[in-house]
Amino acid sequence: MDTPVKVIDFGFVNAYLLETGDRFVLIDTGIGQQWRRLENELRRAGCLPGKLELVLVTHGDFDHTGNGARLQREYQAKVAMHRDDVAMVKTGVTTDRQTRGLAARLLWLAGTVLRRGSPFATFEPDILLEDGQSLDSYGLKATVYHTPGHTKGEIAILTSQGQLFTGDTVSNNSGRVAVAPFVDDFAQLRASVAVLKGMKAKVVYPGHGKPFGAEALMAVEV
Repeated sequence: MDTPVKVIDFGFVNAYLLETGDRFVLIDTGIGQQWRRLENELRRAGCLPGKLELVLVTHGDFDHTGNGARLQREYQAKVAMHRDDVAMVKTGVTTDRQTRGLAARLLWLAGTVLRRGSPFATFEPDILLEDGQSLDSYGLKATVYHTPGHTKGEIAILTSQGQLFTGDTVSNNSGRVAVAPFVDDFAQLRASVAVLKGMKAKVVYPGHGKPFGAEALMAVEV
């Protein structure tokens, strides 16, 4: 039986709430300005303070980590991420990225404006994740994979049922599955996409856009 997944669509970025028995695991958090919506979705699902076992951050960008500090404080949740992106959440400073093409550059500039208008509560993660780490001890039958490229500390999470959460390594904006438009390292991104393609995924849950089938992942080019 697949792990129940609730998609929390913030309009331009996603978070995912996974049921693990009578507790929950959250993947990504949205931006701080959307706290009320996140809290409403958590409560509607029955995820009350004290029931959030773990918050998995796919990478350090503000639109995925903006509610990390508040979840630690108000939900007593432990936040987990890869060590290579910790500086971003400790300082609130987003690392610069390469872009490919005019559309990507314009999107990066728009994101820069949004970041400046979005207050970010810095925090220290509770858990540093490693490549190949099992999440069984948190009630989730899943494995963490380090997939750098979009950021140095990007991770993907693959459940034992084949549900793959990719963060921003791939997206599905406007029905087009593609790699991240902002890249820390193109060679690493290419290698990470190859790793994702080698996984036995059934459904892919991207950081941006709607979930899609594994066949669309296999067609992605870097």
